[in-house]
Amino acid sequence: MPKLVDAERRRRELAEAVWRVIRRDGVAAASVRAVAREAGTSMGALRHWFATQDELLHFAMTLVVERARARGQAAAAAGGPPAARLLRVLEETLPLDEERRAETEVWLALTARALVDPALAELRDRSAAELHAFCTQVVRALVDEGVARADLDVDLEGERLHAVVDGLAVHAVTRPSALPPARTREVLAAHLAALGDTP
Repeated sequence: MPKLVDAERRRRELAEAVWRVIRRDGVAAASVRAVAREAGTSMGALRHWFATQDELLHFAMTLVVERARARGQAAAAAGGPPAARLLRVLEETLPLDEERRAETEVWLALTARALVDPALAELRDRSAAELHAFCTQVVRALVDEGVARADLDVDLEGERLHAVVDGLAVHAVTRPSALPPARTREVLAAHLAALGDTP
């Protein structure tokens, strides 16, 4: 058990080193050498985990997805009224604190890299499909609970909600003074509330 705990801790430490390099110097600078230096370890020790820059970047992107998923699952398990619970789960994908801001900045940087990196593109597309499916599930759950209108086109509203969540994430990172966390929450909550409004 201690070995597993140590491995997980080391994994987090290395992820944070990758993220710091990406946020400070950009994706191109996140070489094995640079990340080893940032993590305070040797290249040989780092290569025990990652042999190439591509492996480092794929790991960094994967961990963003894993962390957001774990927080969302915890928020869903916390209980409470359906609308409030689903809002909390969606908020876990948004940069509402320093940890989530770091993840979103890294995600956006790696999404740009995915334009020329097939492995990152596959991960980007898979995680986007997962979030899209969840947004559709949120709308369906709100309809089933009587919170949203029964006549909604669930697939269309799921697509709209996905676009709202993605848009808020991008704007909150690129224009933080215009869209601080409180306003980000307010916009998302208003969108969900509007699903119950009479047309």
